[in-house]
Amino acid sequence: MAKNMAKKRVVIGMSGGVDSSVSAWLLKEQGYEVIGLFMKNWEDDDDSEYCSTRQDWIDAASVADVVGVDIEAVNFAAEYKDRVFAEFLREYQAGRTPNPDVLCNAEIKFKAFLDHAMHLGADLIATGHYARVREVDGRFELLKALDATKDQSYFLHRLNQAQLSRTLFPLGEIPKTEVRKIAEKIGLPNAKKKDSTGICFIGERPFRDFLNRYLSYKPGPMKTPEGDVVGEHVGLSFYTLGQRKGIGIGGIKERRNADGSNDAWYVAKKDIANNTLYVVQGHDHPWLLSSELSAGQVSWVGGVPPADGPLSAKTRYRQADVPCVLANRGEGFALQFDDAQWAVTPGQSAVLYRGDVCLGGGIIDSHTLAVPA
Repeated sequence: MAKNMAKKRVVIGMSGGVDSSVSAWLLKEQGYEVIGLFMKNWEDDDDSEYCSTRQDWIDAASVADVVGVDIEAVNFAAEYKDRVFAEFLREYQAGRTPNPDVLCNAEIKFKAFLDHAMHLGADLIATGHYARVREVDGRFELLKALDATKDQSYFLHRLNQAQLSRTLFPLGEIPKTEVRKIAEKIGLPNAKKKDSTGICFIGERPFRDFLNRYLSYKPGPMKTPEGDVVGEHVGLSFYTLGQRKGIGIGGIKERRNADGSNDAWYVAKKDIANNTLYVVQGHDHPWLLSSELSAGQVSWVGGVPPADGPLSAKTRYRQADVPCVLANRGEGFALQFDDAQWAVTPGQSAVLYRGDVCLGGGIIDSHTLAVPA
């Protein structure tokens, strides 16, 4: 058979979850030659109750059998530790709150995985992410998924033209509810499996306990904006802006409102130089609201930054797009918001959109309070 008449070979990342499993089936239905690849990205305490790698591999292999595709396991643990986990620890040690899913997609799923797939003779790769790719005049755009409740373009904003040109997202136009129905209809063994939550290498384990094993930390004062000491923090790395639970303020009365309700405490600021954590009462305290942010480590899907001016942005994953004004600044950019944004967090990603098109973004370096402190 001539090359141009042969089936295109697609290597798909199969995690053992329902999304990638249904994606593999859809690709086979569309006539592709499909090969499954199970990525093992974490080896430390692999046998613990918190790490499900072994069960995930069993599920992925069982699905491959039902769908009728070959599957192989590949170990990217060394690459993951060097490219993702080391950066994750550096950011936390510096007092920022990184998003390892963004880094994992850029460095592992669409770099190490893509390279391996090409060695297997792949024409294309695929994943179970909820997003879409569109080609316009020879350029590739990253679009939101049609199911807005599951859209994952935020985590994929660092993908470039070379990566997108070889990528398929079979679930981009399918609602999650339909994915579950397809899984049950075709008899997938993991049709009712819960979606994974949290970070691969942490799983469901207590987050602070995990970080304790890797980071040095130093307790210090916990203060209000007025300078009153209300407790002691266990180390700035263990807190994130906007955090409400697990702050550890014991015996301090919360402020009472006129209706008798109490305002909860929130983490509002980290003073790294003085090892001080500032906490405030009330969800809408001025110290939690920002009118502007600066970002670096930028990555643009099209290879060049969009023009300065009005766009929309997300400063965290579970957030509706908000209007903003972009100003490019050398190796970074600034965003101004008409409506103050809540708990803008250094280390997280600010991702820009024009309608459904994800343009790229950067890592938040700093933010400006809507009401100066």
